[in-house]
Amino acid sequence: MTIKIKNRQARRHWLNSQGLASTPTGTLDALQIIKDLGFVQLDTIQNVTRAHHHIIWSRNQNYREPMLDELLAKDSSLFEHFTHDASVLPMEFYPMWRRQFKRMERRVNKSNYYRAGKNDDVQRVVKDRITEEGPLSTHAFDTKIVGEKKMWSRPPHKLALDHMWYSGELATSHRENFKKFYDLAERVVPAEIYAQNHADDVQLDWLCRAALDRLGFATIGEIQKFWDAADLSEVKDWINRNQNDLQIVELQGADGSWTEAYAFADFEDRLDTESSVSSRLRIISPFDPAVRDRVRLSRLFGFDYKIEIFVPAAKRKWGYYVYPLLEGDRFVGRIEVKADRKAGFLSVENLWQETGVRWTGGRQNKLDAELERLGRFIGVREIKWVNSSVT
Repeated sequence: MTIKIKNRQARRHWLNSQGLASTPTGTLDALQIIKDLGFVQLDTIQNVTRAHHHIIWSRNQNYREPMLDELLAKDSSLFEHFTHDASVLPMEFYPMWRRQFKRMERRVNKSNYYRAGKNDDVQRVVKDRITEEGPLSTHAFDTKIVGEKKMWSRPPHKLALDHMWYSGELATSHRENFKKFYDLAERVVPAEIYAQNHADDVQLDWLCRAALDRLGFATIGEIQKFWDAADLSEVKDWINRNQNDLQIVELQGADGSWTEAYAFADFEDRLDTESSVSSRLRIISPFDPAVRDRVRLSRLFGFDYKIEIFVPAAKRKWGYYVYPLLEGDRFVGRIEVKADRKAGFLSVENLWQETGVRWTGGRQNKLDAELERLGRFIGVREIKWVNSSVT
């Protein structure tokens, strides 16, 4: 029998699944947060704080930026690789990621960009140096770009490092000021984990189950996109083979329409044990897993969102780095804010309310409190409002 889930219940289930239902306080376990999410996307841009730090902080505001580096470099609790983008994953997931190393190796081998720069001799020299000297960054090498320089051109040693990292030969040992250092994978991954090998179908089963477990409910495409470590056809086959463990649910969208999706057979039990959603207002990272799938976000919340960092300034609808504002179980607005850490302040450039949302004094007070918390997180005290009005 198909279960029908009304929109508000679906939204609340999604926020529970994403760790955004409860108040982000209490005892911090950053590693457990990452395990619960599956992975956390890395991003180079430090507009206020880098996305990976913001994502964890949104779930427990006792988190501080150095903690992630400690999990990666000192504790060997995490490894870096590519999901839909560069990410950190719990080290215990590593044995189930071997198929992704193979997939990514095939992908880069087919890429004209990597094929043009692939040089076995360069790879051999790079790997030999890392073997002898230990972890090295791209700055330890000095090969030059051959031919015409283009925006995404990389020197041969960088192509070699990337290729061996994607294929799993090399792994990220640590980062310094976000600069990546590469080492042999067998020296980064704990021996008892590195020694584990599972058949491909076992890895695929784990990936599909882990994705659906974290999504709560999902279409075949959403399961596939979660890790991006399997093809759509493989996920379809997995669904067909595991019908006894699954059930179909119908989900009401924000516009009232209904969509069929899959969930585990105990889905109703999960709904019964969920906590209510905190009414706190949160500034959410554009790369937060709760908003990463823009189609799912729009369907569940009626919130159409796009990060415009790659959009020319004249064509932006909102701004360069605009954050969604989540209050309770709905998105109530978006805010353009940036930090000047040296000068010690956050600058609010613009604030927009969503259609149908009244910007009350109480809501403004909630936002002010969140801005103050965000400022404390990065070590600044002053909040400057460039634009004091809501549009």
